[in-house]
Amino acid sequence: MSLRTRSVMIGAAVASALLLTQALSSHAEVVETSASGFAISRTVHIAATPDRVYAALIQPARWWNSQHTFSGSAANMTLDARAGGCFCENWNGGSVQHLVVVDAEPGKILRMRGALGPLQGQGVESALTFSLKASAGGTDLTLDNIVGGFMKGGLAKWPPLVDSMLAEQMIRLKRYIETGSPDASTK
Repeated sequence: MSLRTRSVMIGAAVASALLLTQALSSHAEVVETSASGFAISRTVHIAATPDRVYAALIQPARWWNSQHTFSGSAANMTLDARAGGCFCENWNGGSVQHLVVVDAEPGKILRMRGALGPLQGQGVESALTFSLKASAGGTDLTLDNIVGGFMKGGLAKWPPLVDSMLAEQMIRLKRYIETGSPDASTK
């Protein structure tokens, strides 16, 4: 590959990252922080019924970003949408329980408890709630994530990192439902 081709590819990647950052910042909100935790809330409008949004939400293998998995592939993600069900990842004998479902009401609410990613190795717990409400010919999907507990080195740096990751997942879910692909259009 030529130096020029690599430069063009890097430039395109930087431009895409900047556009994603702008999209994330316009939709992202850390609503509260303290020494022992933080809260994130965001709402995105999706052009689909609450039942259709819920059906897609519980299929993370179709829209979750593989970069935010332990196995390197979102295809390994499953979500058993019933009380006690697992939001899990299974691959080649390895497995991770990301969250446990505590409230599943199709077309209305999905609430899970646990800790995502690097938070799992700490004394941290979260309640992640997706609420669905019919609105303007579609659905307003609201994500609330309340995180608290002890983290070695403190929690101060984590709110924007978690917020950014969840914002990306919301954008990918919206794209998947509305276009059939979670990835940004390359047109």
